[in-house]
Amino acid sequence: MVGTMHAWQAVARGHQVVQIERESEARGASLRNFGQIWVSGRAGGEELETALRARELWEGIGGRVPGLGFRPNGSLTPVRGPLELAVAEAAAARADAAARGYKLLTPAEARALNPALRGDFTAALYCERDAAVEPRTAQLALRAELLKSPLYTFLPGREVREVTGAGTVRDDHGDVHHADAVVLCTGAWLGGLVRELAGPGLPVRRVRLQMMQTDPLGEPLTTSVADADSFRYYPAYASPALDELNARQPQPETAAAHRMQLLMVQRADGGLTIGDTHEYEHPFAFDTVEEPYEHLTAVVESLLGRPLPRIRRRWAGVYAQCTEPGRVVHRQRVHEGVWLVTGPGGRGMTCAPAIAETTANALGW
Repeated sequence: MVGTMHAWQAVARGHQVVQIERESEARGASLRNFGQIWVSGRAGGEELETALRARELWEGIGGRVPGLGFRPNGSLTPVRGPLELAVAEAAAARADAAARGYKLLTPAEARALNPALRGDFTAALYCERDAAVEPRTAQLALRAELLKSPLYTFLPGREVREVTGAGTVRDDHGDVHHADAVVLCTGAWLGGLVRELAGPGLPVRRVRLQMMQTDPLGEPLTTSVADADSFRYYPAYASPALDELNARQPQPETAAAHRMQLLMVQRADGGLTIGDTHEYEHPFAFDTVEEPYEHLTAVVESLLGRPLPRIRRRWAGVYAQCTEPGRVVHRQRVHEGVWLVTGPGGRGMTCAPAIAETTANALGW
């Protein structure tokens, strides 16, 4: 998605673009995510500003490309008990709460927004600025729109093998491409050519996660949904109240072992995308394990007050994440006119349009 959004920005500014893709079409983190435009948990400052700008860009692109499935659905994070409530109250009291669209709701107010939440909870933190797209089809829809322009060429099934400062790119078909600017958006691929160009010590790590998707729920889930474990994961919720929650009410063993939170979005077909876990230690496991799925199922069923539909799909994904705190993305000039853009982490789907816009502005496109 980050690469495609760079192509989108360049074409929109009147430049001729060749987009080279390793696979026949995207198969990495750009598909294996929630499709969330997730403003609510972003760190204050640059990260929040990037997410809000991206949210604005997504809405504009969604109006032009209906196949994205853009919808300004907002999110609800139900909380239980005084400790979780205190974290939500602290978030709602932030100086930037209005920019995020935070509002603390009673259970009745939350169910008025999302009637599918029939389980018991004390309150819910609403974020009006959160939104969603369809991750499995967004790439296809964007590319179909880009291909309407004579300025855009898509070359799938090719791996870039060499890049020089003269703006010369050689792919594994033996073809050579010349450009005034080259942007390498390599996703979780950090070895090989990336290591050669960027040198040792690239401040980016790979993160693995597990997710699942259900059959249609049979009713609308009108907002995205998170649980209070997301407070432990996203920087916007850091506060003395969160410290108190962590000290007095630690995560269940499975959730802690897999660094879990609940995020849930309804897909266009009515199914639910549910996750996730975070694995940082290498080498990653090659298989998925059941305990996280069992934990997520229990959490979701407690919020919905009903059994989940049949699980249709389970998968694992890997994304690249900057290791420097507060950095939205790693953007590095690796040759004259050649830039590496990688490491947005879990912000990739949310922030891609704004990341690409920033690159385009910096390069004077």
